[in-house]
Amino acid sequence: MANSMAEQLQQDMECEGLLECIHGLKQLDKDCFRVLVESEEALTIDEVADRVDRERSTAYRSIQRLLQSGFIQKEQINYEKGGYYHVYYPTDPTQIANDMQRMLNDWYAKMGQLIQEFEDKYEHAEANTEVPAES
Repeated sequence: MANSMAEQLQQDMECEGLLECIHGLKQLDKDCFRVLVESEEALTIDEVADRVDRERSTAYRSIQRLLQSGFIQKEQINYEKGGYYHVYYPTDPTQIANDMQRMLNDWYAKMGQLIQEFEDKYEHAEANTEVPAES
């Protein structure tokens, strides 16, 4: 992943790169998300772990990051005789896109504010350190 915005703008990026760029998700997170999107039904942690060929605990951490980012949903399934388990499925893509657009708008507003603060701070400093005219 590129470090600066200038590097990011010069990079070829696919739409899945938004998972990393906006939410800081890792390759395994993207793999788990892809598995859930490609599945015709909700999956358990064990099923996701099998499909990405990782330990259950590793897949669980990735699923938690996806949940926290809003990319997937969790549903509790109850057994008839007591107990339960969870299954996971992708969030509606329109909702994800709207959330990312909102986050981008917030970021843009924040960056605009910081740019204005930068200009104000250094414009004031420049006025106090005028270069003497040559004779």
